[in-house]
Amino acid sequence: MNKQGVLYVSHGSRNKEALREAEQCIKMAQKQVQVPLQEICYLEISKPDIFEGIENLVKRGATHIAVVPVLLLSAGHYYEDIPKAIEDIKCLYPDITLTYGKPLGVQDRLIDVLVDRLEEAEIPDLSKARLLLVGRGSRNPETQRDIENIASKLKERIQIKTLDICYLAVLKPSFNDVLHHLDDQKNETIIILPYLWFTGLLIKSMKKKIESLNTTNKVIFCQYLGLHPNMAGALSDRVKEAILSTPVH
Repeated sequence: MNKQGVLYVSHGSRNKEALREAEQCIKMAQKQVQVPLQEICYLEISKPDIFEGIENLVKRGATHIAVVPVLLLSAGHYYEDIPKAIEDIKCLYPDITLTYGKPLGVQDRLIDVLVDRLEEAEIPDLSKARLLLVGRGSRNPETQRDIENIASKLKERIQIKTLDICYLAVLKPSFNDVLHHLDDQKNETIIILPYLWFTGLLIKSMKKKIESLNTTNKVIFCQYLGLHPNMAGALSDRVKEAILSTPVH
């Protein structure tokens, strides 16, 4: 008899609050997935790792396991790290059927989350402000295309004077470079909108850099995507897709 399991592969962090948020969001998604065997694991730093997560599901009787990346976009972890682990797992458990899900990707309901985060910031006149959408950045060209697509969709939804993109790693312009040029325009309202799922070192670093600015501009830092119901809903849909997807060979 086949017994379905789901393994959620989150990034992992030294920050306890980031781990708590990730676990809470995953548990919100789990409630929307009618599968009895569900486990959470981490790519790095935190435990259990992906191999321990699979082992836990196998011990509980899983014969089919959907491996679901808890990631916003397709980059190195999705294309390299997790598939490599899946290959190793197939050797360890040749009788287990494995399927592989997708990151959340570009979705209109995630744009809704960004709009909600802007509304929560209670910006007096958004149409006269400059918005910086901040992505994580990666070497995979899909990342830049996806962030540009997200920015385009967001611009269609809001009235904004200027919407610019910057990145925390690899891609240009960098967040640091953009901050250094904030005073090219004086007395503006600058809105920082992070396209990050959970809190952690990146969010803390961004806040610290903003606090250290000596600027005539008003800088507003918006909440990251976080524990919005749309995030859990999008993740649960990826789980359901992964369960039905073609097994990894």
